[in-house]
Amino acid sequence: MEEQLVRGFIQNLCIYSGENEEFAENFWKKLKSDEEIFQEFIYYMEHGNFACKAKIEGYTVIDVMIWQMDHFKARLDRDNSGTRQNGDKMLLLAFDTLLNMRKNPNEYIQKMQTETGTDYPDKY
Repeated sequence: MEEQLVRGFIQNLCIYSGENEEFAENFWKKLKSDEEIFQEFIYYMEHGNFACKAKIEGYTVIDVMIWQMDHFKARLDRDNSGTRQNGDKMLLLAFDTLLNMRKNPNEYIQKMQTETGTDYPDKY
């Protein structure tokens, strides 16, 4: 796929999600440096769905999204997340987290296994 199309898609996601040009450029650089996640992102662009071929320690972008949605729900309780009804932002942040996870998987795996939202009694 032509890089211009991918960059355009990233730009649009950033516009829709309220992220700035600096975020878009950093995301592009990280995405371009990881061929496996880059291909997953392209698959999403082309199909509007996930191939789940890009894995880090067995975790996929969907696993990241589920974990983040739990956190989004907790922040939505306080209405300060900026993600209320913003699927583009959730998608963008899930891919960004997966890219960051590549560098330090243990940090993110620990968070995914221990940090949750507020959906159970006595959380706070």
